[in-house]
Amino acid sequence: MKIDSHQHFWKFHPVKDSWINDDMKILQQDFLPSDLHSLLQENSIDGCVVVQADQSEEETHFLLKLASVNDWIKGVVGWIDIRSKNLENRLQYFSQYKKLKGFRHIVQAEPEEYFLLRDDFCEGISKLSKYNFTYDLLIFPMHLPYAVELVKRFPQQSFVIDHLAKPDFKQSDFSLWEKGIREIANCPNVFCKVSGLVTEADWNNWKESDFTYCLDVVTEAFGMNRLLFGSDWPVSLLAASYEQSCGILVHYFSKFPKEQQDKFWGGNAIEFYNL
Repeated sequence: MKIDSHQHFWKFHPVKDSWINDDMKILQQDFLPSDLHSLLQENSIDGCVVVQADQSEEETHFLLKLASVNDWIKGVVGWIDIRSKNLENRLQYFSQYKKLKGFRHIVQAEPEEYFLLRDDFCEGISKLSKYNFTYDLLIFPMHLPYAVELVKRFPQQSFVIDHLAKPDFKQSDFSLWEKGIREIANCPNVFCKVSGLVTEADWNNWKESDFTYCLDVVTEAFGMNRLLFGSDWPVSLLAASYEQSCGILVHYFSKFPKEQQDKFWGGNAIEFYNL
């Protein structure tokens, strides 16, 4: 089974979705299951995991409702106030939803570089494994040292890094990113999504070779048992069609044995998110 482990749905609202600025006009519209399903079918993908884009429980309920009426939406990564003093009650409440697999926070937008190590954040992370919830890390390369410390503090918690931690493909010095990625890959409780590549490159002039070095690093560091395919649709439309985004990875991973390819394209997502 092939699983797109990272995509989004939203009903666009300029205030709620203020991060979608006028440079991203293609995203200033609704994106719903009816828009994605045919793309999955055309690319022989059986299902997906939808990930939060708005930091509200309201959106989490919206995504859960979509998942309840679309069987091919296999899982939801929602949002919860991980720093809330009422977190335990909210986790108990959300544990009733079998398709809710984990949570994410837009850490990359936080002003504090050390946000991942805040006492209130770590206190919240410590409660997730009791309910078998995963945690998606949306971070930049500068956050990797803090992420390493976080995942070491909580070895029982399953983490996945979104978008390779967003290396900047528009430049050629990946040393800071590579150091952090190799260090965090040493932690067996951490997986990595190979997603969101094109939007960290030159949107209008990217080429597949832009991504080769970083793909080489993550496949060597994590191995093929801890990498997940993700499209980051519809954000990926800023730079590529769904088919183009998939094509980069089809071409790169074609050199691996079929058993390892099957894990990358779906098996690892099924394992990580317990789909």
